[in-house]
Amino acid sequence: MFSIDDVNDMLDEIADDMPLELFRHLNGGINLLPDAKRSSADPTGGLYTLGEYRQDQMGRYIVLYYGSIRAVHGHETPNELYSSLKKLLLHELTHHIEALAGERSLEIEDERMIREYLKNEEF
Repeated sequence: MFSIDDVNDMLDEIADDMPLELFRHLNGGINLLPDAKRSSADPTGGLYTLGEYRQDQMGRYIVLYYGSIRAVHGHETPNELYSSLKKLLLHELTHHIEALAGERSLEIEDERMIREYLKNEEF
């Protein structure tokens, strides 16, 4: 199992290796909260939200949920976790870049994937 500090250190390392241009206008930065967040789209409460890109009166920022990451990826080795965190951060940064461009393709794909997940779940 890994701590919130472990995840934070990995995220810092991942972000430091990325081009600075990806973070342009991300004035609220990347925030790692201790919470686990369940998806409101899943009536069973079994689907976790790992992260979100937000654009509101506070600016543009990414929120990642340590409790959700731990619930979904808590069994992974450090290398596997690093890879999962990198994919997660790239996913949220893609939302950011698309928002800057007025694009919603990844948001639409996320919605489609949630619909597919829910369709395949037995309630």
